[in-house]
Amino acid sequence: MKHLAIATGLLFATQAAAQDPVLTVYTYDSFATEWGPGPVVEEAFEKECGCDLQFVTAGDGAALLSRIRLEGERTEADVVLGLDTALTAQAKDTGLFAPHSVEAEYDLPIDWTDDTFVPFDWGYFAFVGMKDGPKPGSFGDLAAGDATIVIQDPRSSTPGLGLLMWVKEAYGDRAAEIWEGLADNIVTVTPGWSEAYGLFLEGEADLVLSYTTSPAYHLIAEDDATKIALPFEEGHYLQIEVAGRLAASDQPELAERFLAFIATDAFQSAIPTTNWMYPAVTPEAGLPEGFDTLIAPETALLAKPEEAAEVRDAALEEWRRALSR
Repeated sequence: MKHLAIATGLLFATQAAAQDPVLTVYTYDSFATEWGPGPVVEEAFEKECGCDLQFVTAGDGAALLSRIRLEGERTEADVVLGLDTALTAQAKDTGLFAPHSVEAEYDLPIDWTDDTFVPFDWGYFAFVGMKDGPKPGSFGDLAAGDATIVIQDPRSSTPGLGLLMWVKEAYGDRAAEIWEGLADNIVTVTPGWSEAYGLFLEGEADLVLSYTTSPAYHLIAEDDATKIALPFEEGHYLQIEVAGRLAASDQPELAERFLAFIATDAFQSAIPTTNWMYPAVTPEAGLPEGFDTLIAPETALLAKPEEAAEVRDAALEEWRRALSR
């Protein structure tokens, strides 16, 4: 009888689990890894939602939008997490995203008024290198020197697109000239951030396009102070990463609940030491020791979402031409 009772209990537990609503969140690869925020967020949200939160990865950030466009209203995604402000205007134009009603006290460098997308973290793009390696202080210095770099493809990666916007915001009509100067420095262009950073760590290049916050990982997680972010005199481009829910979701209330959960301490406290970015809402415990050692850009560059959408194609063509020569 004891064995029968155990078996019956397991059956009921399995049936209950099977009845839990499923929330499918599309995100980029590094978010859902065992060392990323995904596992922490999943455990915390499932404790309060009575649901099954499932992350589905789709490469890097820009690849998320491409996948959603391809799938259209047939998508299985309820939420997309990992776009940024360089993509939000294009994402809205698809008509696939629904407005949200989330209200939160965000701690961002800009005022946030978007009614479709909810911010979950932010940071500044930067080239990361070794403390004893090359230290160009501008794009001009980088192009004129011999430092090798690994960057990401702007068609599939939000950091890659961020670099495109960084050069365009800093140099305007001279952007093509800057790319022509940088072409010889580029060792390779990777589909996403993870591949590029891995090549840098393997010694395949002097510098990698990443974030001003990246050295915090090495300092806090590895007790390694040899990696640094380089301050550029042109300023640094700001990235704000966002999440939005799909209009075709069969779990609209649960998706909205997840968007609201993003602004809570349970989510935000995981960001600094798993995604290694600044949280959109400052955690109750504040930022971890080590973040105070990071460079703080004197000039922040950021195109409005509509402006980013307008210049993206022209900037991408400048990039393509320079790298094809």
